[in-house]
Amino acid sequence: MFHLNFIHYNLTRFFLSNIFPKMPLNIHLRHFYSTIKPPTLSWEGSSRDILLKNLETSLKNHQLNEAWESYTNFKKLHGLPNAHLLNKFITELSYSLTPKWLQIACDITLSLSKEKSNIIHIDHVRNLSLSLARAQMPIPASKILRIMIEKNNIPPNNLLGSITLHMVKKEIGTYLASNILIQICDHFRHFGFNKPDTVIFNLVLDACSSYNLSFKAEKIIELMAQMGVIGDAYTIINIARIHEINGQRDELKKFKNCVDDVAVHFGHHYFQFYDCLMSLHFKFNDIDSASKLILEMINRKKTGLKEKKPFIVPIGSQNLKMGLKLRVLPHLIDENLMKVERNEGLVMYKSGKFVISNNTLAKLVLRYKRQGRVSELSNLLWRIETENGLLEMKDLIYDVIDACIHVGWLETAHDILDDTEKKGNVLCASSYASLLRAYYESNKHREVEGLLKQIKKAGIIIHDVEITKRVPQITDKMSDSSLMNSHILTAGKISDLAKCLVQEMKKVEKDSFIYEFNSSIYFFTKAKMIDDALKTYKSMKEKKVYPTMATYMYMVMGYSSLEMYREITILWGDIKRNCDDGNVKVGVDLYEVLIVSFLKGGYFERVMEVIGCMKKNGMYADKWFYKSEFLKLHKGLYRKLKLSDVRSEAQCNRLAYVKAFRKWASID
Repeated sequence: MFHLNFIHYNLTRFFLSNIFPKMPLNIHLRHFYSTIKPPTLSWEGSSRDILLKNLETSLKNHQLNEAWESYTNFKKLHGLPNAHLLNKFITELSYSLTPKWLQIACDITLSLSKEKSNIIHIDHVRNLSLSLARAQMPIPASKILRIMIEKNNIPPNNLLGSITLHMVKKEIGTYLASNILIQICDHFRHFGFNKPDTVIFNLVLDACSSYNLSFKAEKIIELMAQMGVIGDAYTIINIARIHEINGQRDELKKFKNCVDDVAVHFGHHYFQFYDCLMSLHFKFNDIDSASKLILEMINRKKTGLKEKKPFIVPIGSQNLKMGLKLRVLPHLIDENLMKVERNEGLVMYKSGKFVISNNTLAKLVLRYKRQGRVSELSNLLWRIETENGLLEMKDLIYDVIDACIHVGWLETAHDILDDTEKKGNVLCASSYASLLRAYYESNKHREVEGLLKQIKKAGIIIHDVEITKRVPQITDKMSDSSLMNSHILTAGKISDLAKCLVQEMKKVEKDSFIYEFNSSIYFFTKAKMIDDALKTYKSMKEKKVYPTMATYMYMVMGYSSLEMYREITILWGDIKRNCDDGNVKVGVDLYEVLIVSFLKGGYFERVMEVIGCMKKNGMYADKWFYKSEFLKLHKGLYRKLKLSDVRSEAQCNRLAYVKAFRKWASID
């Protein structure tokens, strides 16, 4: 527009100076402009048409730089272009793979949303949200999604699923997708709009288990039950992972019956469930349950599938009448979604059978040995080896003996050997040879003599050059077939099981007491028995068992459910002290529960403290979520109150923190 006015000015100047050469130029111009109105409307109309034409041409040729320049110039002079062109511009920006243009499209859409304008068509807004999610820009994508939800324009499940699929590829995206799913479910309950389907829930649950947002995932599981969404095999596996992370063995056990019903038919999908359950048995130091689970898998026989009715699984409470109920169809499997890569490596599935790993075996051996139950270990090993060949090892007991010898547990190795003989079975010569060599190298001469007598009584012939040189009493006669069947260890060779056992011994074992304590606190808080939960919490501190994030999560949620917000402020003091001492690491989902609880209780100073901790630890805070919670509870709080009207120091401090939160959350 400037260059058009400039041309008009100079043409006028030239025209007047030639007609009235003796009149000063400033008089020419003043007289001219006072008597003649320039055709400003026609000039303005020309600029408008030119800019619109430029914008349209640039968009047609996919020239975003030129289109952006035309758009900004037009907006400065004339405001927004017509709806058709604006939608076309947003669409063109959305198709770009460049974050710069996608962010500009997001900013334009958000600004129009604040003006409560419906000029942009909903389909273009939905496409923009998907484009932002694909470009791994979850924060802008969530903002666009939320303005749609606020206007009751929730995307259909196929599109929402695609957006969610891309958002959950990042931790921040998973956190936001979880909160958005909660928001959508809330809208469904109040307004009856689109109900998210199983696929969307599964995507969020899977991502939560990946990014350690396991307590956020618990809320999603509860929502799934509240919404009446039916779970499938993928749901069960995700729930198994989440309960395993949180140490909730009793919750996971609730799903065992429905898994057992189909696992023999869909074992390659369900091995992860047993892997998580096995892991929890070991965390609780419950080797009896671990052994029982192994034998159950061994002896499971294939039967016909039962009628495909949903299993009803209680969530949180054991009481199906009082608590939430989740319906699952374990035979429903989406091959495209099922993932098999994340597991503890305890249970696998090979050749149509469940297979326990050397890692599992090492955990069993170590725990049975520490509890002085070697004979029971021997019996378990014999059953595993003889009943089904579960481990696909020809000489399981020999491998265990060898591993025990390698770590110096010679007495344990000898006990297993004796137990095997008592069953009327003699191990191969190499088992005796390995133990004999170990005794000799440890200068245990009495044990050498005793084992030699045992070897002679069993009629075993040892053929090991190294041993025969050191122990002359050993005969060197041995048949070729016996030699072929022996497993003589060469110097320096270590079995895979021995390596696993060494690694297991090196691990700093978590005290199983923490899982027992947390399990009790979880039960009491769900049953609203907060006094018992508090007693258990105090008992932990007395026994110098450090609380974990799970401990605090259960306590905060228990207090919050009873609106005991003051007690949460006291607990917050404990959390801060343990964090400062390095005894506990707090995740974003616990911080979120704390903020929401303090907002409900009106403890705004504590709210800002928690936000400060999140900022200090580089955690993303979902301002929209906290803003929404604040507006539900305290929309008009201190909005018009001035410092001059404050009557006490406490009220003054509270006003300051309320204002600080309003400013942080961008609340007008």
